[in-house]
Amino acid sequence: MKPKLIFDVHLDLSWNAIEFNRDQRWTQERIRRREIGMTDNPGRTRNTVCFPEMRRGNVGLCVATQLARYVPYFGRLPGFASPEQAWAETQGQLAWYREMEAAGELVQIRNRAQLDAHLQGWLGETPTPAPAAPRPIGYILSLEGADSIVTMKHLERSYADGLRALGPVHYGPGVYGHGTDDEGPLTPRGHELLREMERLGIILDATHLCDESFWDAINRFHGRIWASHSNCRALANWNRQFTDEQLKELIARGAVIGMALDAIMMVHGWAHHRSKPQDFGLKLEKICEHIDHICQLAGNARHVGIGTDLDGGYGTEQTPQDVDSIADVAKLGDLLVARGWTTADIEGVFHGNFVRFLRDTWS
Repeated sequence: MKPKLIFDVHLDLSWNAIEFNRDQRWTQERIRRREIGMTDNPGRTRNTVCFPEMRRGNVGLCVATQLARYVPYFGRLPGFASPEQAWAETQGQLAWYREMEAAGELVQIRNRAQLDAHLQGWLGETPTPAPAAPRPIGYILSLEGADSIVTMKHLERSYADGLRALGPVHYGPGVYGHGTDDEGPLTPRGHELLREMERLGIILDATHLCDESFWDAINRFHGRIWASHSNCRALANWNRQFTDEQLKELIARGAVIGMALDAIMMVHGWAHHRSKPQDFGLKLEKICEHIDHICQLAGNARHVGIGTDLDGGYGTEQTPQDVDSIADVAKLGDLLVARGWTTADIEGVFHGNFVRFLRDTWS
């Protein structure tokens, strides 16, 4: 069962283009060959995401990030020395998205009318002639970690540029709260950020919020919430994943949770930069367990989707053994069929649940 459309709700396209100097228009093989001999990152020569592979797998719609962290003087994480520098980095990433739009590779989606028009091209009932050029991939702009939002005026500027989802934190401590592997509630500036997001109608991405910041945000924010790339802590015991209590709260708020294919988020006991997928016999089938777990908590299949994070700073050294490319996400169809899933529910996971969420949010 090959899906007509996959909606991947978390890809770091611009970060890869700029940070790793990858031309996303190139084939996967060409990118890998160019990186032979590079040693700055374990994912070199092992990339899984580029535009040709997205199209091959019918990943025709995505949420694409801007990403830049501010790190104070004695901070240990990589990042920029000021929020203003982080802002400048995100603006460079935005400029790359604009260039890809001009090249006909991407089209930005900001509202329901644009979403529906884009979906018609991929899901339309009436067959259309093969386009002379590849169909543009739709993208919705998201910000992963809000350190680059220097003031609330910067948030308004980002919204005017098409920003439609935002995760207040990333790893460790941030300007607006506390993220993965850290502790603490949102900061007073984080509370202000939530109020402005709610006023503008920006979706809160609960991914990366540490437990205390998660509950602080949940109790203060009254807008729409999703989790772009998070799995189940019951199946991967790391604070990066959600507990059952958190998943139940997200489900109650109408959220959809995007399944990530980073191995460290799929199994218990993964040792970062030491474990290998073959150590666990890790296959794509494992994510079906996370999908089923959420469905059991929800009592239906309406709260789970795809948020692969496959270009999140790693490559096939940290993916299931049967995932060499983002196009391999389509294999989930047959795996879910084997588990007795209906076509409608499988299409919901591939794209329908997040599409419904956006249509409701943008109605």
